[in-house]
Amino acid sequence: MTSRSPAWLSAADRNSDWSALQVAVVGIGASGFAAADSLIQVGARVVVVAESDDHVSRDKGTLLEILGAEVRLGPGATAGPPDGVGLVVTSPGLTPRSPILAKAAASGLPVWGEVELAWRLRDLGRSAPWLCLTGTNGKTTTVGMLDSILRAAGLRSIAAGNVGTPIVQAVMDPEPFDVLAVELSSAQLHWTYSQSAEAAAVLNVAPDHIDWHGSEPAYVTAKGRIYHRTRIACVYNVDDPVTEQLVSAADVQEGCRAIGFTLGTPGVGMLGVVDGALADRAFVEDRQTSAAELGTVADVQPQAPHNVANALAAAALARAHGVPPVAVRDGLRTFQVADHRIATVAEIRGVTYIDDSKATNPHAAQASLAAFDPVVWIAGGQAKGARFDDLVLAMRSRLRAVVLLGTDQSVIADALARHAPDVRVIEVSGTDTRVMDRVVAEAARAAEVGDTVLLAPGCASKDMFTDYGARGDAFTSAVGRLGKL
Repeated sequence: MTSRSPAWLSAADRNSDWSALQVAVVGIGASGFAAADSLIQVGARVVVVAESDDHVSRDKGTLLEILGAEVRLGPGATAGPPDGVGLVVTSPGLTPRSPILAKAAASGLPVWGEVELAWRLRDLGRSAPWLCLTGTNGKTTTVGMLDSILRAAGLRSIAAGNVGTPIVQAVMDPEPFDVLAVELSSAQLHWTYSQSAEAAAVLNVAPDHIDWHGSEPAYVTAKGRIYHRTRIACVYNVDDPVTEQLVSAADVQEGCRAIGFTLGTPGVGMLGVVDGALADRAFVEDRQTSAAELGTVADVQPQAPHNVANALAAAALARAHGVPPVAVRDGLRTFQVADHRIATVAEIRGVTYIDDSKATNPHAAQASLAAFDPVVWIAGGQAKGARFDDLVLAMRSRLRAVVLLGTDQSVIADALARHAPDVRVIEVSGTDTRVMDRVVAEAARAAEVGDTVLLAPGCASKDMFTDYGARGDAFTSAVGRLGKL
């Protein structure tokens, strides 16, 4: 393999001579397709490679060929970088150990993610500032809140990145945005090098995606990359010391401030909660002695503690951009959380049923459990190597019973046996499509009037379902059938 990386690539922008460069785009999903399309628009010669060869991939490949790309699909297509390319742009699904990326790195061939490409291709003459956020949990909800707040301020905003519109598609929009609300995953951040957010936030950090990164330190380091080169504000979680440590380690621009958010009373330079009000002591003139009210906890739905924290993080990013307090309040009031995130399904015979299928790791499940007491907890699935000891130790006093399902339910059962031996545990075997009916029936039998039956699995879903949404839908349907009995 020979590579052809021009000297200008390290400082490339939209106005560079992309026609002199051949680029390999790895993957043909949403981000891969958007990256290839954008590169074609700026004149690059593009070859798209992907292992997938289903009808969706072939249809996308045909369209890209019409636009001028070369497309190679099927097993072996990503065995190595194509000859003659000077840049590889990868989708976040591929780990750095993937053959094509490992070989590219070994040969000195630059590898960018779609986010890095988007930063390079933004229109420098009318570039919208980026408000970026990441975290183990709560990213999508928080970026939705942020987008809603920005829109309430009258700004043309869009939620992009790891949710909704691919970020490169957003920056190539012919009608420029005023500001971008950007959600970034750790996998996306791994491949970023030059991005400079106006303000950036890390909501929380807990072990997750270790299989992708290879180690927990590598995962944490990737999260911290979001703060590098930030211009106005690095927003951190006062109750998660790792996030503040990442701010301290970041190489930011001169004048950038560290801004904390907390569910407690805020100190100077923080946002927090005072007597049910969301209070800002960071973006006000006399922050030593006063605060701005940004709304109330009642403006946040649902009012689970971790969701209030999400709202404070979104508010901090918006305030860093200069959004007035009334827009924070109005944006939070109009925002509606996406499906399968602490959604009330029904109340049946005095028991409330909550769908938080999006809680796909122990950290998210613990945050969900902290909002209810007493709880019949439905958990299990693919644990992804996670442990549940800390969760059980923290939440055991809230647990009426636990109903387990899925491949790795024994991991949770073992933690319960060690740390909560008095809590009743019901293990439901099987992976058929109606297993959720048995799970819900067992939970209903264990619950008492006033209890909450909470689906917060703490695990991934693909051992039994196509995704967490399908798992949540199965739960909702099973609760519906229970209500008719």
